[in-house]
Amino acid sequence: MELNGNFHALHAGLPEDVRRMKEHGDFEGALAAIERRLACGNMPAEMRYALTAQAEMIRRLPGNFPYRRDEALELVRAHIADFGADEFDEMVRDGRVEWIYVNGEPRYFGRFFETLCKVDARFAARAGVVPAGTEPPDENGESRLDRAARLMREKGSMAVRFRCRASLRVKDELFRPGMKVSAALPLPCACPSQSGVAIDLVSPQPSLLAPEDAPQRVVVWNETMEWNHDFSVEFSFTRRQNFVDLSRPPQQPRGEAPQLDDTAELPPHVLFTPFMKSLAREIAGGAETALEKARRFYDFITLNVKYRFMPDYFCLEDIAASCARNLTGDCGVQALLLIALCRVSGIPARWESGWVTRPNFCSGHDWMMFYAPPFGWLYADPSFGGGAARDGNEARRQFYFGHLDPWRMAANTAFQADFPVPWEGWRCDPYDNQSGEMLCDGRGLRWYEFTSAKEVVSCEELE
Repeated sequence: MELNGNFHALHAGLPEDVRRMKEHGDFEGALAAIERRLACGNMPAEMRYALTAQAEMIRRLPGNFPYRRDEALELVRAHIADFGADEFDEMVRDGRVEWIYVNGEPRYFGRFFETLCKVDARFAARAGVVPAGTEPPDENGESRLDRAARLMREKGSMAVRFRCRASLRVKDELFRPGMKVSAALPLPCACPSQSGVAIDLVSPQPSLLAPEDAPQRVVVWNETMEWNHDFSVEFSFTRRQNFVDLSRPPQQPRGEAPQLDDTAELPPHVLFTPFMKSLAREIAGGAETALEKARRFYDFITLNVKYRFMPDYFCLEDIAASCARNLTGDCGVQALLLIALCRVSGIPARWESGWVTRPNFCSGHDWMMFYAPPFGWLYADPSFGGGAARDGNEARRQFYFGHLDPWRMAANTAFQADFPVPWEGWRCDPYDNQSGEMLCDGRGLRWYEFTSAKEVVSCEELE
């Protein structure tokens, strides 16, 4: 089993002493306790897998929470001079600023300021920050997403042809001549809404171009490097999204029949626990059809879960249930909760992820699909729906149940899938792949040890 396979056992939990030390932020003590247990010969295999993953999670967790209270205040005051300590404390109490203990002292999430700017327009205005990806309306006062929804309703579909570029590079301060380096970047995959995929340029010559139906499609390089250089790929694809009138059932369902995996648990983050079963029953209420149950799950998430940037997924536990308990999460966390609620209710559901691809903006993103007879497979994007709710745009919120806009690229059709080649070191993200991965001499590099870039080179709307 590869190292990243250990994550499937996280739901085994932690021994009580290790759990207490981790929660208190005594990470050195927790690691020492794990090491002692792993040295014992009577450790059950599942517990050994869980502790192996937990040890690496503990090593990485503090880096996600770098700020002491005074440092967090200093960060905000660099943008808002009169920002008060009492304001910050209130945000912490309200759950708007995430924190953990490090050696008994609160430390605050490295992206808390980005979250506040993204979800609170008044805070962003005070800070003088325009969140990444923000676009003004067009000359008719219509946003890009609202225009896409309108055109899909009017014409039945909307398609865009894209050319994109992605690259990876070991940071110069880490590089040493003679290093054995592996690099992997995402590629557009085969899925119901993508066609015309072309690999336009790859540099240097790759070791593998995964097939289009790979659950996490990648281009892979393996090289003994004598000088440092980029690994890069350019590709083109067409994304077409169709409009589905959910008030008019079709004669035949869309897409292939569901598979057994589409209604299965996926440990450690999609689990059919008593809590998840009870929650799904409560939200579904008297709904009888798969479509209406899924709609109620979507409504629950988009109207109640607050968007938050997350620590590295590497460090997260029980993602779907944690989202339901805390009512916070980013796009992937919200998509996993919707998948879990559907699956625990017997509704087939799948993961899809890749990039948002717009002119002058490219970023990682996650969404999902669910199967609702007689319509077949339908899309949903709960985080975009929640963003619409935050903006007071009910029509757009409704649109993202059953539909997507075409301004995106899918590279992954499964969560927690292996790459199509052995990957001996820890991945930065052991569950998904949006920004690529690197190995140096068999060790998986962390985000801060390499650079990753993605961009939309060109895009053209098609008839």
